[in-house]
Amino acid sequence: MSSKQGFSRRQFVSSAISTAAASCLPIGRDLFTDLATPNSGTREIAQDSPVVLTTTPSWRDQGILNLTKSPYAKLRNVPAHAVMIENGFWAQRREVNVNKSIPSMGKLLEANGRMDNFRRLIGKSPAAQRGPVYSDSDVYKWMEAAGFVLQSGERPELRTAVDKIAKDVVGAQQPNGYLNTYFVREHAAERMEPKTQEWGHELYNMGHFLQGATAYYRATGDRTLLNAGIRFVNDFLLSDFGPGPDKKPLYSGHPEMELALVELYRMTGDRRHLDLAGYLLAGDSRIHVKRPWDDVYHFCGTPFTSRTHLEGHAVRAMYACCGAADYYLETGDPAYWKTLDVLWKDLVTSQMYVTGGVGARSDGEAFGDPFELPNARAYGESCAAIGNMMWNWRMLAATGEAKFADVIERALYNGINSGMSLDGTLYCYRNPLAFDPSHGDKIRNDWYDTTCCPPNLERTLASLPGYFYSTSGDGIYLHLFDNSELDWHLESGGGLKVRQRTNYPWDGSVEIVLTPAEPTEFTFFLRIPGWTDSAQVGVNGKAVTGATSGQYLPIRRRWSAGDVIRVQFNMTPQLLEANAQIAENNGRVAVQRGPLVYCLEQIDQPEGVALKDVALSLGPKSGAQFQEEFQKELLGGIIVLRHAGADYGEAAEHGLLYFRYSNEARKSKPLSLTFIPYYAWANRTATPMQVWTPISKT
Repeated sequence: MSSKQGFSRRQFVSSAISTAAASCLPIGRDLFTDLATPNSGTREIAQDSPVVLTTTPSWRDQGILNLTKSPYAKLRNVPAHAVMIENGFWAQRREVNVNKSIPSMGKLLEANGRMDNFRRLIGKSPAAQRGPVYSDSDVYKWMEAAGFVLQSGERPELRTAVDKIAKDVVGAQQPNGYLNTYFVREHAAERMEPKTQEWGHELYNMGHFLQGATAYYRATGDRTLLNAGIRFVNDFLLSDFGPGPDKKPLYSGHPEMELALVELYRMTGDRRHLDLAGYLLAGDSRIHVKRPWDDVYHFCGTPFTSRTHLEGHAVRAMYACCGAADYYLETGDPAYWKTLDVLWKDLVTSQMYVTGGVGARSDGEAFGDPFELPNARAYGESCAAIGNMMWNWRMLAATGEAKFADVIERALYNGINSGMSLDGTLYCYRNPLAFDPSHGDKIRNDWYDTTCCPPNLERTLASLPGYFYSTSGDGIYLHLFDNSELDWHLESGGGLKVRQRTNYPWDGSVEIVLTPAEPTEFTFFLRIPGWTDSAQVGVNGKAVTGATSGQYLPIRRRWSAGDVIRVQFNMTPQLLEANAQIAENNGRVAVQRGPLVYCLEQIDQPEGVALKDVALSLGPKSGAQFQEEFQKELLGGIIVLRHAGADYGEAAEHGLLYFRYSNEARKSKPLSLTFIPYYAWANRTATPMQVWTPISKT
């Protein structure tokens, strides 16, 4: 999330606070008219709405994306409830998310007036409006997180809490379908005005509302929230806004509505929803922003297919790419795919951090120039890393290519996982690759004036089971590794269970047991991560050849109950170099083991050693020689890496800005450097940290 360009986030938030009166708005009808004829599938009618929704698959069996009938999707999602993540790396994080993060965030949303913003509009609270114009989205993302939790199992207390909030949210909807807690009463005249569309986040808020409503519907079958979202789209937007001389133009402002509209189309079959998403992606020439740069910053307003590189606000750009990928999955428009391909290549060749984070600049929370990837000044907003993962999930669905799954894993384990503290109560808004606490920056906080990242992290962890597998006409794809059990079916209809047993990401050994309902021939697509140098694969004790890093290994056979795939990934720690055009990293390396990027925290180094003075000692031939140790009690249980290093703190030139070049070795002291996984940094005390470490060749 970002404030208006030229304002600090805190200034923008302060300017957005209103002191609205406490009178109650009337609640109107719940009618839906002029629907397009559903184009395929069986549909349901429920809960006082003639809007029909697909029942193939049923609401419970729809994945993160319902790609069942998406004509240009190679892969189909598996619903979250079909995958049980068991004891292991992600189970630990998800348990904290459910038991601490989501409940504590609910209390913080309450304490900071986000819930009262709705209640005041229905006469249940005398409070004034609090928070910036995008505050509603914080509630909606929290509700989406709860929805995904409920998709994985019954939690009566959580459902009761969401149902209570949902009544207040829906109660605040106006008779014409409009739903927003800021642009009402004294701000009502600003509603959907050109400047408001640019900066007011009205469509952004509703996009998150639709996503939250969709997740909750797929968890419970309750359409209360979803009906309200459809009212906003059908009754408010489509009646007055869109292309044509008789309609007012729309400007997305902050892309998010686009992907929500495509997902709504997948449920309703109403072509108007898909067309509206395409209209927003194409931009409306009738709207002229005050400054041409604003179209760059907002990453909307000009045709998506005209873009040649990533620029502007990083979260906006990622969400726009998600919406465009969704639009392609339904339309197959080659211009969209061409643009998505160009932008993705720009991402991975010049704009993405080694952690999977994106967005180099704090000014505008934006992409920088190509190869502008600073470390200490890195922004790397948690929401942007999540957007990166979401975009690559859609690209993976379109192609089945493992390079997209590699980016998903990199972002998930590093740039996203770092965003939430290990106890689940503190969050990083930005995720730098170097940190100095002496500057007064408290990197983790329980609450932000702009609190988009915390509930976004919560919904991502809650939805994680839905990212493990996909199905295709040929068989099933395995994307992510952890102790888990899949109970689903092939697209041919035959039941299938898949059990994973592993200590990943600490160990590269994975055992996969397949149990089809009856012996069936299909292909099991096993992802071989791009980070591994080698992988040994066997089925029932017989070696399988052809495993290639960064590709899916297709194993086709007639599978029977109890067939076992055993995989061993090479987990040797690696040193990574950056492109020479990333000037700040010249002469430095990053450490990666498996999917995890590592870092140095000063607290782990010998006493009296300053992190800024150390280097990694490398032999001319031997390269890196790491010692690995699993420490169960440290940071929730991690493998630490140790390596010989050098301390240059007493070198003669220490502290000088410039000094004469010399062929002689600089004076240094040997020491042992201790590396921890990047996701675990800033969980003990305020201490310097760095990912990229200078090298000293001995």
